[in-house]
Amino acid sequence: VQLQASGGGLVQAGGSLRLSCHASGVNFRLTPVGWYRQGPAKARELVAEINSEGTTQYADSVKGRFAISRDNVRRTSYLQMNSLKPEDTAVYFCKVTRGGDFWGRGTQVTVFS
Repeated sequence: VQLQASGGGLVQAGGSLRLSCHASGVNFRLTPVGWYRQGPAKARELVAEINSEGTTQYADSVKGRFAISRDNVRRTSYLQMNSLKPEDTAVYFCKVTRGGDFWGRGTQVTVFS
């Protein structure tokens, strides 16, 4: 299983970014996907997740601002991040769970005020 996350960058507070996570080596359409983040000197935390049926869950801190989605044809999950805040600064990781947890390398998101 390989996961390739992309789309991070430097953005001003209030701006938007869309992260992508492309999966290979797994039956993607049957696989739950989670987006996590780890800020400076912080533990890794769940940001959003989507199951194989498209049901989503979000951390309270991002509800109403972030949206997770999936495209099973493209084997890709997306995390649309709007109204970004400096506290959203972190390395963002995607994870798939299929007989075990598989993590991507992460993509850096930096939000400046």
